[in-house]
Amino acid sequence: MAEEFFRMRGICKSYRLADEDVPVLRGVNLDIERGEYLSVLGPSGSGKSTLMNIIGCLDVPTEGEYILHGNRVEDLDEMELARLRGREIGFIFQNSQLLSRLDAQRNVELPLIYAGVRPRERQRRAEEMLTRVGLSDRMHHYPNQLSGGQQQRVAIARALVTDPTLLLADEPTGALDQKTGRQIMELFQALSDEGHTIIMITHDLNIARYARRVVHIIDGELTEGEEAQWA
Repeated sequence: MAEEFFRMRGICKSYRLADEDVPVLRGVNLDIERGEYLSVLGPSGSGKSTLMNIIGCLDVPTEGEYILHGNRVEDLDEMELARLRGREIGFIFQNSQLLSRLDAQRNVELPLIYAGVRPRERQRRAEEMLTRVGLSDRMHHYPNQLSGGQQQRVAIARALVTDPTLLLADEPTGALDQKTGRQIMELFQALSDEGHTIIMITHDLNIARYARRVVHIIDGELTEGEEAQWA
């Protein structure tokens, strides 16, 4: 029997405010196949950030089951969650979150430093990933010497350099102009064509449509299809 890749069943998340439990996610069910390109579409306050944090093993559900690459996430402690994040997930955020004191190559090397990879191998893999995202001539430029789109490409290279099983992108074009955002989406499409598994969180239907499958989240409930249920 093949190892299960990604499955959520009955995922609920509540937060304690004063003396009351406030539900944010309400029985989320989601299956993702290896190599799938999925968008989670929803407005502000819909629960998509909470869902992203659970998918990314930054938080655990209050109830339900989450399987990621054979791991039952809700059973893991903080150290085990950190190891799972480092091994299985590449994060891409709205703002690239590059370290200003490091050039592009060193920013991409960071996850490999944490993983204990030797310097020569770190350099080789960082150079390979920066070339892959079209920045072979910008490896030693610092973030303030790069455009917004170039910074996001560095962030994508950093997410790819550990060879994760899942790329998790949070509003990856939110800080970019329309033309640059379209270029980043074309890069995501190329990564999908290569077989990378991608989950993209967004509030923008036009961006969501770049994915091969769209689900939407409203009031903490997840449903299939791209048709938004909000004004």
